[in-house]
Amino acid sequence: MAEPSSFQNSIIYLDGVTVDYDGFKALNNLTFMVDYQDKELTGKHADEIVKLGIGRKFQAPSIYGNLTVWENLDLSLKRSSKGVFPTLFGKSTAEERARIEKNLETIGLKDYAHTRAGSLSHGQKQWLEIGMVILQDPSLLLVDEPVAGMTDKETEQTGQLLQSLAEKHAIIVIEHDMEFVRQIARIVTVLHEGTVICEGTVEKVQADDRVREIYLGRQKVAH
Repeated sequence: MAEPSSFQNSIIYLDGVTVDYDGFKALNNLTFMVDYQDKELTGKHADEIVKLGIGRKFQAPSIYGNLTVWENLDLSLKRSSKGVFPTLFGKSTAEERARIEKNLETIGLKDYAHTRAGSLSHGQKQWLEIGMVILQDPSLLLVDEPVAGMTDKETEQTGQLLQSLAEKHAIIVIEHDMEFVRQIARIVTVLHEGTVICEGTVEKVQADDRVREIYLGRQKVAH
């Protein structure tokens, strides 16, 4: 178990967590933390977690396909009072419009502001959803396999996007693409059968004998 002082300075903290799917343990007595702050998330609903500064981006993009890119972002703005119809038919403030414009530049969709979101490429849809999450002002961004199904160019652009966002947000990425991990990672945590087997820099992880045996393959690494 981690020391209490470590827990109090963590933006996310797991202690002895097990997740079991019919006998398959996705997490097995896992203890894991990312330094930042202390907020209890156990038992909270999704909207409560968002309000605490946790943004989540799942593997499949979740956007409003029949709305424009701009409308998707406008709906995602962090407001004290909002809803679909008031947002679509109301008038955004100059400050809100400026935030959306800046967000469009950040996610590389400035030229697609008035394009129907459903017609975007797979990579562009992923960037749009990342933009939607960022407009909620999260302290921590959780991203699940963001480059699955992307072209090499889209993968590289996604890496650049996440690196730029890491200047203002703590980011945890779950990913199996090691080339992408090399591009973005500062600290890598490797799990096998739900248990942490190695943690550290990319170089440390690549040199670890158990990681090489399980995931990379000794012969492949030797070349």
